[in-house]
Amino acid sequence: MNSKALKTLEYDKIIEQLASYASSPMGRKKCLELAPSSSLSKITRMQQETHDALNRLFKKGRTSFGDVKDLRGSLKRLEIGSTMNIVELLSTAALLENTARIKTYGRRENADLTPDCLEEMFDLLEPLTPLSTEIRRCILSEDEISDDASPKLRQIRRSIKSCEEKIHSQLISLVNGSYRTYLQDAVITMRDGRYCIPIKSEYKGQVPGMIHDQSSTGSTFFVEPMAVVKLNNDIRELEIEEEKEIEVILASLSAQVDLHRDEIRRNIETMAELDFIFARAALAMEQNANEPIFNTEGRIHLRKARHPLIDPKKVVPIDLTLGEDFDLLIVTGPNTGGKTVSLKTVGLLTLMGQSGLHIPALDRSSLAVFEEVYADIGDEQSIEQSLSTFSSHMTNVVSFLSRADANSLVLFDELGAGTDPTEGAALAIAILSTLHEQGIRTMATTHYSELKIYALSTEGVENACCEFDVDTLSPTYRLLVGVPGKSNAFAISSKLGLPDEIIQRAKEQISEQDESFEDVLSTLEQNRITMEKEQAELARYRQEVETLKASLSKDQEKLDARRDKLIAKANEEAQAILREAKEYADQTLRDFQRFGKENVSVREMEKKRTELREKMNKLDRKKAEERPKQTGNLKASDLSIGDAVKVLSLNVKGTVSTRPDSRGNLFVQMGIMRTKVNISDLVLIDEPVITGPALSKTSSGKTKLNKAATISTEINLLGKTVDEAIAELDKYLDDAYLSHLPSVRVVHGKGTGALRKGIHNYLRTQKHVSNYHLAEFGEGDAGVTIVEFKK
Repeated sequence: MNSKALKTLEYDKIIEQLASYASSPMGRKKCLELAPSSSLSKITRMQQETHDALNRLFKKGRTSFGDVKDLRGSLKRLEIGSTMNIVELLSTAALLENTARIKTYGRRENADLTPDCLEEMFDLLEPLTPLSTEIRRCILSEDEISDDASPKLRQIRRSIKSCEEKIHSQLISLVNGSYRTYLQDAVITMRDGRYCIPIKSEYKGQVPGMIHDQSSTGSTFFVEPMAVVKLNNDIRELEIEEEKEIEVILASLSAQVDLHRDEIRRNIETMAELDFIFARAALAMEQNANEPIFNTEGRIHLRKARHPLIDPKKVVPIDLTLGEDFDLLIVTGPNTGGKTVSLKTVGLLTLMGQSGLHIPALDRSSLAVFEEVYADIGDEQSIEQSLSTFSSHMTNVVSFLSRADANSLVLFDELGAGTDPTEGAALAIAILSTLHEQGIRTMATTHYSELKIYALSTEGVENACCEFDVDTLSPTYRLLVGVPGKSNAFAISSKLGLPDEIIQRAKEQISEQDESFEDVLSTLEQNRITMEKEQAELARYRQEVETLKASLSKDQEKLDARRDKLIAKANEEAQAILREAKEYADQTLRDFQRFGKENVSVREMEKKRTELREKMNKLDRKKAEERPKQTGNLKASDLSIGDAVKVLSLNVKGTVSTRPDSRGNLFVQMGIMRTKVNISDLVLIDEPVITGPALSKTSSGKTKLNKAATISTEINLLGKTVDEAIAELDKYLDDAYLSHLPSVRVVHGKGTGALRKGIHNYLRTQKHVSNYHLAEFGEGDAGVTIVEFKK
């Protein structure tokens, strides 16, 4: 690719953004050296690498490849017998540690997943953990070697420490002893790596030893006493031995590195390449970019493409095709309307795609592979070269015409501008015709109406425009392919307040043919807007229909599933009820047969009968709970006293005792109970006789209820607690007494006797009970109490 097009289309700014996502110097260098390729296989491979890296970023998040330094020079020196220094060895350890971390990052979490194209690169990484561990064990920092690096080094450093302690002890005894009066300060210092004491200048002859330094004023001499000279010499010899041992340690570590020279070199190159690939993926994530589809037929199809250097919140996406039905696209429209941005978007996205970068456009966008991209955009006039705007543009055009071929993409901004409009338009048509005849993919922007007519009348050439809203005097930046741009000069001038008579004079200056052409464009623009609105409305209706269709289908599926579920549940419940009823019937028959053959107590028979009754009551309650709540729709005129009704909330039948009041409330007689209900809780039933309390007349002519017609002479309290039994017995005795029963049977069972005792204690307190006693043998024995009422 020619460097001029890269600069004109601002490809270098994309590369700078890309380099900022690389974490290593070698990775950044690869990013800065990235250039578009014309090899389809290479482009496809790089796009796949970027795609797979982007998938890993979405799944596992960002990772850093560390500050990977280029150690290939150090490894080359190892080949000729050199050794690595401390910094190089620490860099090697850091590289291997980063390699281990990246290899872990690249490991697939699920072995069943299909490996991507990066799998092989991650497999090439060799962490060499034992080597990095050994380097870290021996070297603590750039300035310090560990005592444990070798036994000899540990011994040397112990000897040095021992000598230093002896020197300190000797010097302290001198400082605190005979040399006290000779000292400038009672301190121990070092000069040239040897321990000294500061002696006043007038006493320097009194202290035998070696003078190593003096103060700037000359008042103090730093003397090494003869008593510690040998010890200082010993330390110096040990330090020399220490340095030699460190060199041995570094040589040993270098030898270990040399054994893995090829693996480390491969790690360096692979880590740099992975850093480069993941930088491309990070840029794609930031730009919300997608992988384009490439072809060699010169077809470009961009879906909602965005210029990557414009603020994503402000950029307006464009849809564009080139190279399918037409190979020349002429874009017209007002200034600052987005023509140049559209031009640059096509060129820059082509360069990005051919560099292995994803493009900021929707998926299934396609790009062609071009050998060269030529772009003439912007004002390039040069005072030094005596070139005007027109001359500079024409220089570029001449260069493009001499080098462009069918594998080139040519972009012109304001072709033919900067000179006489008539001649400029003629030149522009001739240049574009030449490129069109050669089958060169070309896109040009212009203001000339002649080019619009040329596009309308020439096969393989298409018009496009950047939409302009005359009402708001602002461009919408939408690119409309297939629609020639209309000159809005008169409309804009009128909106801005230019007098109508001046606009009318201006209209008179243009030819009738030009005016007719502008009118046609206006009509086309109005028709386009109308069609777009209708299409949008149709799309909205279609979406609503699809939504309703999907909703109805979903509801129908739910209803079918619910119906099937209810039928299945009903069948299961019916089978369960039948099975249970059969089991109870069989068990009851067996019990009666056993009762007839064996001498079974009445208590046991009573217990069986109670269990069966309780089971039936439980089923009735469950059925009542599951029954949906109903409401009546009767009116006051529908009811008369004595009508048979059903109270829905209680599921009980009764007769109407009173007429409904203004609120719809009335009294209903249900057996021995007379209660107040609302008319909405009633339904009429066709039942001639309602089982209820018998009615009788008193001597005074009043009607009273005869509870004896409905009350039982026996109450069963088996299985209840004392409190539950007393509460139920209290109500029962009241009803029985009001019904004028002479006596009743209370079945409480034998058991532990607690229930019988509690009932007897209660009966002692009742004033309307005259007597109670246990039943006779054969009537229930101790499990039944006979209660007699007062007359």
